[in-house]
Amino acid sequence: MARTSQAPAEAYAAARSRAARPRLADFAGSLAFDLDGFQRTACAALEDGHGVLVCAPTGAGKTVVGEFAVHLALAEGRKCFYTTPIKALSNQKYADLVARHGESAVGLLTGDTSVNPNAQVVVMTTEVLRNMIYAEGGTGGPDGARAARQLDHLGYVVMDEVHYLADRFRGAVWEEVILQLPEHVKLVSLSATVSNAEEFGDWLVTVRGDTAVVVDEHRPVPLWQHMMVGNRLLDLFAGESADGELRVDPDLVRQTRELERQTSMAGWDRGRGRGPRGGGRSGERYRPASRTTVIDRLDRAGLLPVITFVFSRAGCDAAVGQCVRSGLRLTTEEEAVEIRRTVERRTADLPHADLEVLGYWEWREALERGIAAHHAGMLPAFKETVEELFVRGLVRAVFATETLALGINMPARTVVLERLVKYNGESHADLTPGEYTQLTGRAGRRGIDVEGHAVVVWQPGVDPQQVAGLASTRTYPLRSSFRPGYNMAVNLVGRLGVDAARDLLEQSLGQFQADRSVVGLARRIERSTEALAGYRASMQCHLGDFAEYADLRRRVGEREKAMSRQGSAQRREAAAESLRSLRPGDVIAVPAGRRAGLAVVLDPGSDPDSDPRPLVLSEDRWAGRLSAADFPEPVRPLGRMRLPRRVDHRAPRVRRDLASSLRNTGIVAPSSPRRRSRGEQVDDPELATLRRALRAHPCHGCDDREAHARWAERAGRLERETEQLRQKVSSTTHSLARQFDRLRSLLGERGYLDGERVTANGERLARLWGESDLLAAECLRQGVWVGLAPEDLAAVVSALVYESRRDNGPMPRVPAGPVSEALAATVAVWSELEGDERRHRVDRTREPDLGFAWPMHRWARGQSLSAVLTAAEQNGVELSAGDFVRWCRQVLDLLDQIVGVAGREDGVGRAAAAAVSAVRRGVVALGTV
Repeated sequence: MARTSQAPAEAYAAARSRAARPRLADFAGSLAFDLDGFQRTACAALEDGHGVLVCAPTGAGKTVVGEFAVHLALAEGRKCFYTTPIKALSNQKYADLVARHGESAVGLLTGDTSVNPNAQVVVMTTEVLRNMIYAEGGTGGPDGARAARQLDHLGYVVMDEVHYLADRFRGAVWEEVILQLPEHVKLVSLSATVSNAEEFGDWLVTVRGDTAVVVDEHRPVPLWQHMMVGNRLLDLFAGESADGELRVDPDLVRQTRELERQTSMAGWDRGRGRGPRGGGRSGERYRPASRTTVIDRLDRAGLLPVITFVFSRAGCDAAVGQCVRSGLRLTTEEEAVEIRRTVERRTADLPHADLEVLGYWEWREALERGIAAHHAGMLPAFKETVEELFVRGLVRAVFATETLALGINMPARTVVLERLVKYNGESHADLTPGEYTQLTGRAGRRGIDVEGHAVVVWQPGVDPQQVAGLASTRTYPLRSSFRPGYNMAVNLVGRLGVDAARDLLEQSLGQFQADRSVVGLARRIERSTEALAGYRASMQCHLGDFAEYADLRRRVGEREKAMSRQGSAQRREAAAESLRSLRPGDVIAVPAGRRAGLAVVLDPGSDPDSDPRPLVLSEDRWAGRLSAADFPEPVRPLGRMRLPRRVDHRAPRVRRDLASSLRNTGIVAPSSPRRRSRGEQVDDPELATLRRALRAHPCHGCDDREAHARWAERAGRLERETEQLRQKVSSTTHSLARQFDRLRSLLGERGYLDGERVTANGERLARLWGESDLLAAECLRQGVWVGLAPEDLAAVVSALVYESRRDNGPMPRVPAGPVSEALAATVAVWSELEGDERRHRVDRTREPDLGFAWPMHRWARGQSLSAVLTAAEQNGVELSAGDFVRWCRQVLDLLDQIVGVAGREDGVGRAAAAAVSAVRRGVVALGTV
C-alpha cells in the first residue's frame, strides 16, 4: 500500500504517536508501506509491554507484528525466537530475516539444520523450543547448560501459525511452550481468523498475564467467489438480500439444476439399457471441464497465477501430465530460459545417477511451460524450486494438496477447488468452512492484485447453496488437542514435581475449554434441580408417599420387560434349534410376513459357528433364506416332498415346477399362532410380589393416581438426565490431571519414575521425542538393539517412525537375520507395553510398521536411490522420492536422539552414530547442514 499525504490533524496525531512509541515509529519508517490499523494496534501493544494475540485472514500481513518483535529484541539487546510449525516455513522466514538484518544477527534451528544457533534472533520449529525448555529445566541431561545459554536474555517469542495447536498429532507442543516459557518473555501469537479468538485470548491472559487480543476480519484484497460450470465461469453470489445476506446467483442455480436433471436422465436411460443413442443431450453423461480447459479459461480472463487444490498427490502429478500432453504453455521463451537457469542452480547438488528415478526431466519440462505440482511426496529441493518460481511469477499454474495452505508464502491471484471432499486420514469428509477459508485465503496477492478469485469446479451433486454456505461462514473455532504423553510426563515431573505438574496441566487450553463447558453443564444441572422440585411437589398424594408408589410401578414395568425379553430370547433359541434339525425336502409353514404360507427346505444352511439360515422355496415361487427371526415359535416339519438331485433355485422354470409340486402335496398350513398376551407371561415370584405390593399401597386407590404418575415419570426421566450430566461434569473436571496420574502409574511400574523422582531410565525417556517415545526407551532399556550393525539398526528403528499410507496390505518383507530378529523382539516389547496401556487406560502406542525396513537397510548399505525405490515397489511399498527423503530424515532424527541418550561409548550409540553417517548422503543430505 503506497504512502498517502496526511491532513494536519492526522499529521499531529501521528507525530504524538511517534514520540510515545519511538521504536514503532522507527520500524514503520523502515517499511515500504503504511501499517494497517490492526498491525499498528498490535505493534503498539507490544512496545507498551503487553503480549499480543493477532487473528487475521491469510495474507493480511500478520507477520509484520512478528517482525516488529524481532526489531524490538535487536533494539533492546535481547533475544527473539521466531517459531513456525514446519521446516519449510522456518527456512522461508530465516531467508526473509537474513535479508533484512544480515546473517550475523539471525540463526536457524530445525530438526536437521543448525545455523548460527547463538544469534540474537533464531528461527526454529516449535518442537525445538519445547525441547530447549525441557533441557534447560534439568531433566534433559548434558544439553541443559547449552539450552540455558540459548534461553538466556530471551525477551520475545513469536509463535507463527499458533492455531496449529489444534493439530491432533503435534498441537500439544504449542501449549507446552506457552505454559512453560519464563514469565518475563513476551509472547507474540499469530493466528488465522478463528471464531473463538476472545476465548483463546482469555486463556492467554490467564496463563501469560496481560495479553492484547487484536482481531481483524478484513481481507486486504477482496475475494470473489465463482463456480466453473462446463467451460463457463459464473459468479457464486448476485448481491445481497434485503436482510443483508449474500444471495446465490439464480442463473447459476438454474444452470446447475438443469445439468443435474440431464445427468439423472442419462443415468435412467443407461439403467434401462437405452444408452445415449437417440437421446440427444439428455443421454450424455456430464463431464466437468478438463484441467487444461480450466487453466486456459482463467488465462484468457487474466486470472493467473492459479493454485488448484486437488487433495491427492497422484492427482497433482496426473494434472501436470495432462497439461503438458495437451501442449499447454504459459511461459515465453525468455521465461523458460530463466526457469531452466533457476532449476539448474537449485538442483546442482543432486546426484546425476538419481535424476531419472526422481522424474527430473519431466518435472523440468513442466516447469519450463509454467506448470508444476506441489505436495509432500516431492523431493524438498523440487518443492523449494517450485515455490521460488511461483513467487517470482515464472510458474503460473500449480496443482497442490492442502499442505500448501499451512503458511508457505505462495499467494496466487486465483484458487481453484476441484472437489469439496478430501481424505482426512481416516475417511473422505466434506470440507469444513474453516478449511475452505484457509484454502481460498491464498487467492489475492497484496500489493499486486486488486482482487482475488476462488473457483469451485461444478460437478453433479455439488449444490451452489452448499458452496455459498462454505464461502460465507466464518466459523473456525480453535479447539485444543492437548494430551499429556510419556515424554511430557517425565519432563514435567523432573522440572516441576508432581503437584506443580498437575497444576500446570490444569492451566492448559484443553482443560480451560473443558472447564468452560462444565460451566454450561452446571447451569443445566441447576435448572434441572429446580424443575425436579416442582415435579415432586406436583406428584404429592394425600393418601401416602407417591414417590414410593412410583418406584414400585417402575420396578413392575422393568420386571415385565425383563421377563418379556427373557421369553423372547428363549423362543428365538428354540426356533433356531428347530431350524438346525431341518432336512432338504421338509415342508414347513412360514407363520407371518410377506412369505407366510407353505415352503419346502432346499438347503438347511446349518453352520456350527453361526445361526441357521435355511434356503426355502415358497408356494408362490419365492426362493430365499429365512432365519430364527421369521419364526416366533419353534418350527416343525408338516411333511416331506421329493426333490430333484440338483435344484437350481435361480432358474424360473425350476421354481415354478417345485412350487406346483409343493401345492400338490395336500399339506395345509396351520392357522397363525395366537400372540402371547401380557397376562400369559410365565409365572414369576418376584413379579407377583411386586404387583401385590403395588395394589396394597395407599396411593393405589387415589382418584388422581394417573395424574400423579405422569409427574412422577417426568421426575424420573429428569433425574436420569441430571445424573448423566453430573457424570459428564465429573469426567471432564481434572480430566488431564487424571490422565497424567495414569501415565505416572505406568511409568512408575516400568521404572521411569520413583514417586517424585525421575530415575536414570526416566532421564533417557526425557530426551526421546516422538510418537513411540516409551517404546524406544524400552527397547534401549531391555537391550533389544544391542549388537546390531549400523544398517541393521537404521532398518529396525525405522519401524518406530514409519507409517504406511495404507492400513491394509500384505505383510512387508524384512531383511533376514539380525534385522528380522530385532524387529520381532521390538514388536514383542510393543505388545507387552500395549497390554499395560490397556490396563492403565492410557492412549496406546502405535504398532511398529515394518514397511520401511528394507528400503532403509538398502540405503544405509550404500545402494542407489533407483535401486532402493525399485526394490521397495517390488516389495509392495509405494514410495515417492519425497516420501523416501522425509522418512529417512525422521529415522535420522530418532538415530540422533539415540546417540544423545546412549552416548558414543555405548555399542548402540556408536552404531546409531555410524548409521547417521550412512543414511545422511545423496538426496537425503541435500538441503541440510
